[in-house]
Amino acid sequence: LIILADEPTGNLDRRNSDETMELLQLSSQQYKQTVLLITHDEKTALRADRIITLEDGKIVSDEMTRR
Repeated sequence: LIILADEPTGNLDRRNSDETMELLQLSSQQYKQTVLLITHDEKTALRADRIITLEDGKIVSDEMTRR
């Protein structure tokens, strides 16, 4: 199962953003789901296992994080 999340925290305050991200991470771990998340928020992105950065439709970096 893959969860596609386009800016899931975009219009949320910090507390609700953190709760949303915790739920996505829990779901990913507990049910072995892949979460594909699009965000402009660096703090949110840094919670991921892998970050792919695009510029003008091209991949400019592809990094595994230290989680």
